[in-house]
Amino acid sequence: MIKIQNKASWWQVFKSVAASMLGVQSEANYKSDFEQPSILPYIVVGIIFVLGLIGLLVLVVNLIL
Repeated sequence: MIKIQNKASWWQVFKSVAASMLGVQSEANYKSDFEQPSILPYIVVGIIFVLGLIGLLVLVVNLIL
């Protein structure tokens, strides 16, 4: 039997990437992520998330110094 997987929304992708980066991703969500038809949304959101984190760290350091 073929299982048809719905595409994840951008909000679901963001929540999944954030949970993964914080280390609190559940096993069920982890499996669901790997069943998605495309990895591109996860890459885009991951890059934006990392750039945002770097920007936040630079801002905090500049405010402290």
